[in-house]
Amino acid sequence: MSLRIYNTLSREVEEFSPLIPGHVRMYVCGMTIYDLCHIGHARMMMAFDVVQRWLKASGLQVTYVRNITDIDDKIIKRALERGITIRALTDEMIAFMHQDIGALGIEPPSLEPRATEYVPQMLQMIGTLEEKGLAYRASSGDVNYAVRKFRGYGKLSGKSLDELRAGERVAVLDGKEDPLDFVLWKSAKASEPEDAKWDSAALGHDYGMGRPGWHIECSAMSCQTRGETFDSHGGGADLQFPHQENEIAQSEGANGQPLARFWMHNGFVRVDNEKMSKSLGNFFTIREVLRQYDAETIRFFIVRAHYRSALNYSDAHLDDARGALKRLYTALDLVRPAEVAIDWASPFAARFKAAMDEDFGTPEAVAVLFDLAGEVNKTRSAELAGLLKSLGGCLGLLQGEPGSYLQAGVGLDDASIQSLIAQRAAAKRAKNFAEADRIRNDLLAQGIVLKDSSAGTTWEAKV
Repeated sequence: MSLRIYNTLSREVEEFSPLIPGHVRMYVCGMTIYDLCHIGHARMMMAFDVVQRWLKASGLQVTYVRNITDIDDKIIKRALERGITIRALTDEMIAFMHQDIGALGIEPPSLEPRATEYVPQMLQMIGTLEEKGLAYRASSGDVNYAVRKFRGYGKLSGKSLDELRAGERVAVLDGKEDPLDFVLWKSAKASEPEDAKWDSAALGHDYGMGRPGWHIECSAMSCQTRGETFDSHGGGADLQFPHQENEIAQSEGANGQPLARFWMHNGFVRVDNEKMSKSLGNFFTIREVLRQYDAETIRFFIVRAHYRSALNYSDAHLDDARGALKRLYTALDLVRPAEVAIDWASPFAARFKAAMDEDFGTPEAVAVLFDLAGEVNKTRSAELAGLLKSLGGCLGLLQGEPGSYLQAGVGLDDASIQSLIAQRAAAKRAKNFAEADRIRNDLLAQGIVLKDSSAGTTWEAKV
């Protein structure tokens, strides 16, 4: 293969080939589902949506797993605040998530496991870690992972144990042998609701009533669904440490095999130079943004930035994205695109492929789309228009009806606008140019741009 991917583990761009020829197995850490998803979450899911789309476009079979964390402290707290069961809360939020990311054209993964469905596998892994001396029972009733007993801890984040310890802000609590140790099984508390507790004895273990820690969830789900070693593990850059560092320690400690060959991380969405997050309160939910901008504009805004770079969120950047996307759709509106199979040896397609094969270089790939649109504008070639649409499809773009996109978002319906266009044409024939200009300006004030040509007058929405 010609595909090269930046591997966070090695901190280098490496040539990629799947362990099983022709079949890529990838796992991505998904949502902790206690609230609506925001644009930062959309950026993560969009990044790996583009990855799996390009792998498929490259002729590979892809099995893509993106999990759901449906049990954790925040979920329990929110369910108690609302006076509903944990399952009722998570079912509701999962449904909202599917609606929101579906609107953005993010394809569903091959498998979407919920953490609560894999508690037996988590307990089994905890038991293996205890047998190997990597886990211990604390006086609090918790079961903890002994970080210093796992050789290689810190290899994903690039931090040594001494550096990690120097940065600690909390003392040893709850019977931990070392502040770096983390919980695998949380002993149940009397204040917690019953649906937040599992009886480990009923599942063949003697850890008492409790629930799994966050990190063990992904270790169990990824190994159960992808195998002990798989091709690619991804997620947001904020998950690199401690979550995924702990995943490696758990999975490799239990199985003795590398967890994933490639580790991929998308960059943050930033607002006023700060990471967008719920804890900072500077986030915009997907559905909030969808009330102001159409879904494909949002998708284009995210996709045209490289997945590893920071993405600056603002209305100005989204307005610019809409204007840029309109230029592409304007080219497709000039001539009906022909149905074409992509010839990857052709100049535009070859450039697009070279960009995507270099660590999914969407900025360069989008630049190819604009160059191709320029050629469509000059040549009126249906074949080139078809190629533009097909290459856009590799990114989940340009699959809509051009006229519908160009005319979206105005208050008047098409029949009313056509009536005014006809009145303007009559005024021009009568040499009443003041009236013709008035109609044009009135429409412009309502966000409607008239475009005159030898074929007649058409309209589109103003950016």
